[in-house]
Amino acid sequence: MAVKRIPREPYERELLRLQGELVRMQDWVRTSGARLVVVFEGRDAAGKGGAIKRVTEHLNPRVCRVVALPAPTERQRTQWYFQRYVDHLPAGGEIVLLDRSWYNRAGVERVMGFCTPDEYRRFLRQCPIFESLLVEDGILLRKYWFSVSYTEQQRRFRERLENPLKRWKLSPMDLESITRWDDYSRAKDEMLVHTDTEIAPWTVVEAEDKRRARINMIAHLLDSVPWEPVDYPDLKLPKRPKGGGYERPPRELERWVPDHAATLL
Repeated sequence: MAVKRIPREPYERELLRLQGELVRMQDWVRTSGARLVVVFEGRDAAGKGGAIKRVTEHLNPRVCRVVALPAPTERQRTQWYFQRYVDHLPAGGEIVLLDRSWYNRAGVERVMGFCTPDEYRRFLRQCPIFESLLVEDGILLRKYWFSVSYTEQQRRFRERLENPLKRWKLSPMDLESITRWDDYSRAKDEMLVHTDTEIAPWTVVEAEDKRRARINMIAHLLDSVPWEPVDYPDLKLPKRPKGGGYERPPRELERWVPDHAATLL
């Protein structure tokens, strides 16, 4: 599917406007005590991480945090599957962005055989119940699936392989997904059948163009959350009082960062 790439200038202009709205939404979450969970799922290299970075770029990390869990420990493997995710749910006035989530079981664990068929079927039964409990308790739950074509995924994998700044993003598991494209496709289709519910629906993000995906996803999030503008207090900078005789110690007594920037001139 050919998707026209958005030029940088209108993209950056609209992104900045949307990020300003995200700051205002964050203030509403903080002052109202709302709890917002946003799930980011999709193909490897579909652009989830880039979208998360743009969402959080200007937000307060004390209000909005990103959760990207590693593989479960041996102890966590013996727990109820959803248990370790519950620990990271937001309290009042907080936003949690899940860079992959409990849906690992419906994707990589299912395809790579990291869970048993019984564990997988139990997940499909319990997940809609789990999410309905979250929503019933007042949590605002948003779920985004970033969709990308095989050709575009290959191009991004190749870019990561050749770019030393992005090489860390490419894992053996990512490369394995190349040979299991159809398996992941079937797993995603089955996951949507069982977990795309009225109370916790999935929203698919067309991610062939990363710029388009980012602003579309952020705009949708802003529209789907019932936030309202919060009035800011009228703040004024106070005048600095007259000095009371303080004298700064000599610079030679302190350890300073070397002026590396001077070597560039």
